[in-house]
Amino acid sequence: MNRSSGVRLCATAAVSALSLALITGCGNGDSKDSGATSDKDASKPAAKTLSAAELKKLIITQGDVPGQKVGAVEGGVPDASKVKADDAQCDPVLRAFTGIAPGSPAANTSKMATENKKAPTPDATSLEDGKFEDAINESMNLDVTVVTLASYDGDGAEQGLKSVSDAVKACAGGFSGEQDGEKGKFTKVSEEKSSGTGDASVAFTAVNDAGKDGSLPLHAEVVRHGNTLAVYTTINIGAMMSKKAYTVSAPVVKAQAAKLK
Repeated sequence: MNRSSGVRLCATAAVSALSLALITGCGNGDSKDSGATSDKDASKPAAKTLSAAELKKLIITQGDVPGQKVGAVEGGVPDASKVKADDAQCDPVLRAFTGIAPGSPAANTSKMATENKKAPTPDATSLEDGKFEDAINESMNLDVTVVTLASYDGDGAEQGLKSVSDAVKACAGGFSGEQDGEKGKFTKVSEEKSSGTGDASVAFTAVNDAGKDGSLPLHAEVVRHGNTLAVYTTINIGAMMSKKAYTVSAPVVKAQAAKLK
């Protein structure tokens, strides 16, 4: 896949709940320490199942994340039935990358946080001497994060998180999938060090080999707060294309975790 088509598909994904279109054009993440945290509150009484209205009051909103704009997910989060891996055990990983919470939540809601544009460097503003591509990459060097909060009945949150953790391990060698007929393939899935927020969590990255653009990463994390799961997926197109490291947006995770305490 050439650079222009990769950028186009990435841009489409960034404004469409990080859709599977991104996987076909973007998709290296170095494996870090094991990121799954142990359950911290197994002895606590059952947490409350939250309604959609309650979740909407708890999810991040404009002003909660310094330096980022928070609003509706452009294009919306797709229906889970339309996002499927060829191997069903990989569904939780694929769906997390499209902003879909695992399992069968009683209620859910989503937001998108977009990092404010950075001031360009002098080199990046120059279109001479082959700097045009650098300027394009720098202009897209922004974290875009979809946050989904989902509340569950009974042990649904625990089971949902477990399904993601199990899928990360089972699908380490990669998998294929599709969304609305758009097909893509991950070549590797690796667990990463999680943020350490909530009662338990798992963070992971998936790699897509985008031809001459090489390996490109996606990053996600799922965190359990009582009977609620917070699903985070971050894409930074500029970092991807210029081979710079990025992760799930720490400011977004911090801000959302604070609202769930």
